[in-house]
Amino acid sequence: MFETLTIEHTGPVATIWMNRSDVFNAFNEQLIDELTRACEQLEQDASVRVVVLGGRGPHFSAGADLNWMRRAATASEQDNLEDARRFARMLRALSTLSKPTIARVQGAALGGGTGLAAACDMAVASTDAVFSTSEVKFGIIPAVISPYVLRAIGPRQALRYFQSAERISAERALGLGLVHEVAPLEQLDAAVAALVKPLLSGGPLAQKAAKELIAAVQGQPLDARTLEDTAQRIARQRRTDEARDGVSAFLDKRSPAWMNP
Repeated sequence: MFETLTIEHTGPVATIWMNRSDVFNAFNEQLIDELTRACEQLEQDASVRVVVLGGRGPHFSAGADLNWMRRAATASEQDNLEDARRFARMLRALSTLSKPTIARVQGAALGGGTGLAAACDMAVASTDAVFSTSEVKFGIIPAVISPYVLRAIGPRQALRYFQSAERISAERALGLGLVHEVAPLEQLDAAVAALVKPLLSGGPLAQKAAKELIAAVQGQPLDARTLEDTAQRIARQRRTDEARDGVSAFLDKRSPAWMNP
């Protein structure tokens, strides 16, 4: 089904492995298309509770494939626009998955690779990981990845790194909020698993609603409209079968149904 990636299932966890290690998992038109389709496929798979995005080989993703960039440099503005739209759709598909998403980052995560990590809900990086919004070094800008990187590090830090294209170490990325955990490379999978464990204890419909809540409330004024929206959201959620079971399970000192599929 896919040529540039594979999907590995381990119980309720699906790992999307970018599989272009010979070019450091740099993405081209095909990888962008296949990542989009992989996200759409996993969205529809009710057996999948958590999605992990990783890269085979020593690097997570070096960003855009150089041959792809070379073609873009000579393409028409309309062709470039369509290319950018495909990339934007892929990042949106990853970002709006209704299930928790985790970027498993090792080695280089440059340009669009930083964007992929930021588009996931969470990111776990190895101590050797390095990030960069490096686009200005090529005379371009990190336009399509900007909503996700800004969400992670905020506009003040983005003003620095979007213009300087500095390399960002794993520890610095942790301080900026770009990643949530840092671990030695040999412990990276264990660190991802440690984050997956509490995610599996939450109600899947509640997690989906929580992601929608953040998207709806972020940046909104604390006014009557926002207060009413949040009140309606919790009222709806309390009436779901999942919420009833969750409360009953807590009172009965048992596991809720979603933990015993």
